[in-house]
Amino acid sequence: MKTPGDAELVNRDQVAGVAKQIKGSVKQAAGKATGNKRTQVEGMADKVAGKVQKAYGDVKDKVRKAF
Repeated sequence: MKTPGDAELVNRDQVAGVAKQIKGSVKQAAGKATGNKRTQVEGMADKVAGKVQKAYGDVKDKVRKAF
Protein backbone atom coordinates (compact mmCIF):
# COMPACT_ATOMS: atom_id res chain seq x y z
CA MET A 1 0.00 0.00 0.00
CA LYS A 2 1.36 3.40 -0.95
CA THR A 3 1.70 6.23 1.48
CA PRO A 4 1.72 9.95 0.60
CA GLY A 5 5.52 9.92 0.80
CA ASP A 6 5.68 7.32 -1.99
CA ALA A 7 4.35 9.68 -4.67
CA GLU A 8 5.90 8.94 -8.04
CA LEU A 9 7.69 11.66 -9.97
CA VAL A 10 5.85 13.12 -12.91
CA ASN A 11 7.64 12.44 -16.16
CA ARG A 12 7.52 15.79 -17.94
CA ASP A 13 8.27 14.26 -21.33
CA GLN A 14 5.24 11.99 -21.10
CA VAL A 15 2.96 14.86 -20.10
CA ALA A 16 4.35 17.22 -22.74
CA GLY A 17 4.06 14.50 -25.37
CA VAL A 18 0.40 13.92 -24.64
CA ALA A 19 -0.21 17.68 -24.68
CA LYS A 20 1.45 17.96 -28.11
CA GLN A 21 -0.69 15.10 -29.39
CA ILE A 22 -3.86 16.85 -28.22
CA LYS A 23 -2.72 20.17 -29.69
CA GLY A 24 -1.94 18.42 -32.95
CA SER A 25 -5.34 16.74 -33.07
CA VAL A 26 -7.11 20.06 -32.55
CA LYS A 27 -4.94 21.80 -35.14
CA GLN A 28 -5.49 18.99 -37.64
CA ALA A 29 -9.25 19.06 -37.13
CA ALA A 30 -9.31 22.85 -37.50
CA GLY A 31 -7.32 22.63 -40.71
CA LYS A 32 -9.63 19.96 -42.06
CA ALA A 33 -12.75 21.94 -41.12
CA THR A 34 -11.49 25.13 -42.75
CA GLY A 35 -9.90 23.46 -45.74
CA ASN A 36 -6.47 24.76 -44.72
CA LYS A 37 -4.04 22.00 -45.76
CA ARG A 38 -1.05 23.71 -44.12
CA THR A 39 -2.72 23.79 -40.69
CA GLN A 40 -3.87 20.21 -41.16
CA VAL A 41 -0.31 19.05 -41.98
CA GLU A 42 1.12 21.05 -39.06
CA GLY A 43 -1.37 19.30 -36.79
CA MET A 44 -0.29 15.90 -38.06
CA ALA A 45 3.36 16.85 -37.47
CA ASP A 46 2.56 17.99 -33.91
CA LYS A 47 0.82 14.68 -33.24
CA VAL A 48 3.84 12.71 -34.45
CA ALA A 49 6.22 14.87 -32.41
CA GLY A 50 4.03 14.32 -29.36
CA LYS A 51 4.05 10.55 -29.83
CA VAL A 52 7.84 10.57 -30.12
CA GLN A 53 8.23 12.72 -27.00
CA LYS A 54 5.84 10.52 -25.02
CA ALA A 55 7.70 7.39 -26.14
CA TYR A 56 10.96 9.00 -25.01
CA GLY A 57 9.36 9.73 -21.64
CA ASP A 58 8.12 6.13 -21.39
CA VAL A 59 11.65 4.82 -21.98
CA LYS A 60 13.11 7.23 -19.43
CA ASP A 61 10.50 6.08 -16.92
CA LYS A 62 11.27 2.40 -17.51
CA VAL A 63 15.01 3.00 -17.13
CA ARG A 64 14.47 4.99 -13.93
CA LYS A 65 12.30 2.21 -12.48
CA ALA A 66 14.85 -0.45 -13.45
CA PHE A 67 17.45 1.17 -11.24
